[in-house]
Amino acid sequence: MKKELIFVTGASRGIGAMIALALAERGFEVGCLSRSGDLPKVGEVAKEISARWHAAACDVMDDSGLAAAMSELCERLQVPVAGLVNNAGLHTEQPTIDLPMDEFRRLMDVNAVSVLRTSQLVHPLLVANGGGVIVNIGSFYDKLGVKRNVSYCASKAAVGAITRCLAVEWARDGIRVIDVAPGYITTDLNREAMESGPLRAYLEKRIPRKSPGQASDVATLVASLFQEQLQFLSGETIYLDGAQSVSV
Repeated sequence: MKKELIFVTGASRGIGAMIALALAERGFEVGCLSRSGDLPKVGEVAKEISARWHAAACDVMDDSGLAAAMSELCERLQVPVAGLVNNAGLHTEQPTIDLPMDEFRRLMDVNAVSVLRTSQLVHPLLVANGGGVIVNIGSFYDKLGVKRNVSYCASKAAVGAITRCLAVEWARDGIRVIDVAPGYITTDLNREAMESGPLRAYLEKRIPRKSPGQASDVATLVASLFQEQLQFLSGETIYLDGAQSVSV
């Protein structure tokens, strides 16, 4: 396959790191964007795979810094841009009656506004390559009513709306836009809570398969969406929650 670049935000740890790994394993060059500027932390990786990772430090809330990081990677690698994974995000919770509007706006900015802005920045790069794919990482909370989570639920619902609008508007440019909405996923950041204690007991009751998903589940799905054979898939939200959100 020809060399092509895919940007992944929040790529240093968690789900983003596993997505960066899955894309590199499929032969893509991966622009690993994160505040730390670190390469993905996923354990031991073959050198021919890690050689496809290219890290740059930036904050998705800093438009100029984000644009500069993307431009620097394009200049360094000199390969066409095939896609973007908007993975960076934030989760906080508190009673809605006590929720400061600044905190609500912060989650909307990080989880939704950054998705739109990063997509705007990558758009001309995808057009120059004849089109491409944008995958937004949402959440199954986008269709649920969850106590203490109005900011997170609203921000992830916005991700779904952004996905649908961009998919329609940018289809003429050869750009597909898809929302992947995970449920409870075990990562390096939450493993202890997911594998023991009250949360684990809750998940065993609520998830039909009795256990949470793995970051590799999300990564495998996301990487598969960059296949050329999926040209008619766009504008959809794909729920990856072990059927939890449809279980009664």
